[in-house]
Amino acid sequence: MELRQLRCLIAVADTLHFGKAAQQMDMLPASLGRQIKMLEERLGSRLLFRTTRHVSLTDAGRNFVDAARDLVERADRLESEFRDGLQDQLPTLRIGAIDSAAAGLMPQFLPKFRELHPDIDIELLEQKSFRLLPRVLSGRLDAAIVRPPEIKDPRLTFRKLFNETAVVAVPEQHKLATKSEITVAEMADEPLIVPERRSRPHSHDLTMKLFLDSGYTARVAQIAEEKQTIVSLVSTGVGLAIVPKWASRLAVGGVRFIPLAIPPGIARDKLALSVVWLRDTRHPGRDAFLDVLDANVAALSRSA
Repeated sequence: MELRQLRCLIAVADTLHFGKAAQQMDMLPASLGRQIKMLEERLGSRLLFRTTRHVSLTDAGRNFVDAARDLVERADRLESEFRDGLQDQLPTLRIGAIDSAAAGLMPQFLPKFRELHPDIDIELLEQKSFRLLPRVLSGRLDAAIVRPPEIKDPRLTFRKLFNETAVVAVPEQHKLATKSEITVAEMADEPLIVPERRSRPHSHDLTMKLFLDSGYTARVAQIAEEKQTIVSLVSTGVGLAIVPKWASRLAVGGVRFIPLAIPPGIARDKLALSVVWLRDTRHPGRDAFLDVLDANVAALSRSA
């Protein structure tokens, strides 16, 4: 019997819906169903009544869920207490950041943090949001700067920082390269380079929603995953790209970054940045990191 199976059962008991429970557990409904089935087979008892329209607990299931909650809570408490005790011995604060934050926010923030806390070392991991969040959950990262997901794991605490500014990456010789600002209408007939949605849903959806809300269809010429690759492709003339302003710090020649005119209320939250950490855990170094971040967030946002 595994804790993951117990968590799956508890999620179904709380939602009485396999789809919602699967979203909460960040897994496919079919995978969640297999976990429940394996648990029932191990116990030799049916825990759920389920049809295509209805899910409910059996009498045995109700009794078992109560005991499962207690077991999972005790396991979480044990893990938390052990991690809290261990953190006091750790000399390094492990922080994750998406690429634009690693390029733009952290170089400005780290000197301020080191000035106030010279005894705390920071180990920085640059990765995509969907890879950073599991590391925060497992305790491999103490905090991370991410794009907040649409469905937030209740075991995590998210604190919004600010929205990054969107700019258009344009080849230096392009007809739009001399403009002080670019509108979506001016990009309507231009080929675009967009991020792959699975790994960068926020940046991908920003481009698509901007065009859709403005009454246009995005002409996608190329899909690419890394921002460095996207900006490099812009330099070769493959197309234009909508990127966070901090992407202009990437060392790629032959590209201009021009402010994008976004009408009020359209897709502005797609480039939101949040700091995330594991809920109900104690970590003095992380708390110091959050305090300094809060104190400087207004200044940091002005350059984003």
